[in-house]
Amino acid sequence: MTETTQDNSPETNQPQGDENTVSSPAASAEDTIKAASDAAAEEIAALKDRLLRTMAEMENLRKRADRDRQDASKYAVSSFARDLLNVSDNLRRALDSTNAEELTDAAKSLYDGIDMTERELIRTFEKAGIRKIEPLGEKYDHNLHEAMFEVPSADQPAGTIIQVVQAGYVLHDRLLRAARVGITKAAEGSSADQKIDTRV
Repeated sequence: MTETTQDNSPETNQPQGDENTVSSPAASAEDTIKAASDAAAEEIAALKDRLLRTMAEMENLRKRADRDRQDASKYAVSSFARDLLNVSDNLRRALDSTNAEELTDAAKSLYDGIDMTERELIRTFEKAGIRKIEPLGEKYDHNLHEAMFEVPSADQPAGTIIQVVQAGYVLHDRLLRAARVGITKAAEGSSADQKIDTRV
């Protein structure tokens, strides 16, 4: 009698499932990791950008503070220097109002002393960065000069400074006092119709 042998091997009886269902958990984990990595990269980039901006702002603040400190050092004497200009003006008036050739020996010594004092004061101004403006014969510049009067002239171009009423001064590159001047204007009937900006 022949016996019938049944093959109960688990390989033949195991149901055939979808292969994709086996890899789905792994793929999902990879997607999660990739998303987290992308998010971290974006956050790192944002933080780096904020850091660079903050560093740039700090550098700008440092430069501005340095510039303010330098300006404070350069122009701290502005008020004091402006007061001393009147002293210089008075010394110059005293010299201009005196004819040195007609002075006695004693008066001549006084005159020479005033002259030396004025020259020493001007040298002290220059050491502090204060420069005198005496623009006789120059073109009028409303940034540096203040026009006190105008004189018609056919000999010189309009806006030429023909008289300095009061000398001006600058402290480094900043105007301390405008020079008060008289300037020319086009004579009546002249073909030159040039207007001079005399604003201050």
